[in-house]
Amino acid sequence: MKPDLKQIQAPIADEMAEFEKKFRSFMKSKVKLLDHITNYIVKRKGKQMRPMFVFLTAGVSGGITESTFRGAALIELLHTATLVHDDVVDDANYRRGFFSINALWKNKIAVLVGDYLLSRGLLLSVDNGDFDLLKIVSNAVREMSEGELLQIAKARNLDITEEIYYTIIRQKTASLIASCCEVGAATAGVNGQAEKMRLFGEKVGMAFQIKDDLFDYGEDEVGKPVGIDIKEKKMTLPLIYALNQAKWLDKKRIIYLIRNKNKDKKAVSEVISFVKGSGGLDYAQSVMNQFYEEALAILAEFPESAYKSSLEALVSFTILRKK
Repeated sequence: MKPDLKQIQAPIADEMAEFEKKFRSFMKSKVKLLDHITNYIVKRKGKQMRPMFVFLTAGVSGGITESTFRGAALIELLHTATLVHDDVVDDANYRRGFFSINALWKNKIAVLVGDYLLSRGLLLSVDNGDFDLLKIVSNAVREMSEGELLQIAKARNLDITEEIYYTIIRQKTASLIASCCEVGAATAGVNGQAEKMRLFGEKVGMAFQIKDDLFDYGEDEVGKPVGIDIKEKKMTLPLIYALNQAKWLDKKRIIYLIRNKNKDKKAVSEVISFVKGSGGLDYAQSVMNQFYEEALAILAEFPESAYKSSLEALVSFTILRKK
C-alpha cells in the first residue's frame, strides 16, 4: 500500500508543527495589510513537500538542528516570493485552487509582497550567520530564473534538443529540490554529506519534472489540463523524442501545428496522438525511472533509520503520484 503524507511525516511530525509556528513568526510585519496577506499565504500552503525534504535529509545526514528550521524557512520564503511574482507575470488568478495574491490585491501589491518575502529570507540568514545556506538557496533561485528564461527563448524557435531540455529542467525544477536536500544535509553539520544529498535531490527533481510532462498527455485524470504544454509551445521530453524519431515531413507538420495551431483543440489532439504513436511516453517514462533509481541508489548509501524510510517513501510519493 502506498504511504500517505501523514505516514511519511511521522518521524518529523513535531518538527513540522514547530516549523509552522516559526515560519509564521518569520513572516510577521508591523504593516497590517502585509500581515493580512502573509496570513493568507500561510493558510493556503500546499503539501509542505519542501520543508519535508529539508527535515528528512537533515535527519538522514546526522540530525535535525536549530539551523534546519531556518534553512527550511529560507527556502519557503524565497520560493514563495518567486511564486507570487510568477502569478503576476503569468496573469494567473489562481494557485492551488485559491485566489492568487495579484487576483485579490492587484499586481503592485503582489510584487511588493514578493519583494518583502525575499528580504525576510535574506535577513533571516544574515542575522543568524547562515551564509552557507543563503549561498545554496540563492544559487537555486538564480538557476530557476535562468531555466525559465532559457525555456522561453527556446520556445520561440522550437529547437530544443534532449540535452537542452535536461539543462532546462535541471535549472527550472531540479535545482529547488536539490537545494532542499543540500540545505538539510548542511544543517546536520556532518562533513561530506551536503554534496551527496544535493545530487540525490537533483535526481528526484529531474524525475519529478518528467512525470509532470507526462501528465500533459492525459494518462491520468489530473489537475493539469491536457495539452497545456503544447498550447504554451513547451518542448518536453515525450515530444522531443517523438520528433527525433519522425520522418522529415511528419516533423515539419507537427512543428507547424505547435507553432501556428497550438490553441486549436483538434491540432493539439493530433500532436498528442503523434507523440503517443511514436513511443514518446514510453521513452520519457524509462528516463524518469532511471533518474528515480539513481536517486534511490544514492540514498541507499546512508545508514538505515526512520528518516531514511520516510525519505524513500517521500521520493516514491513525489514521482509515482497520480496528480
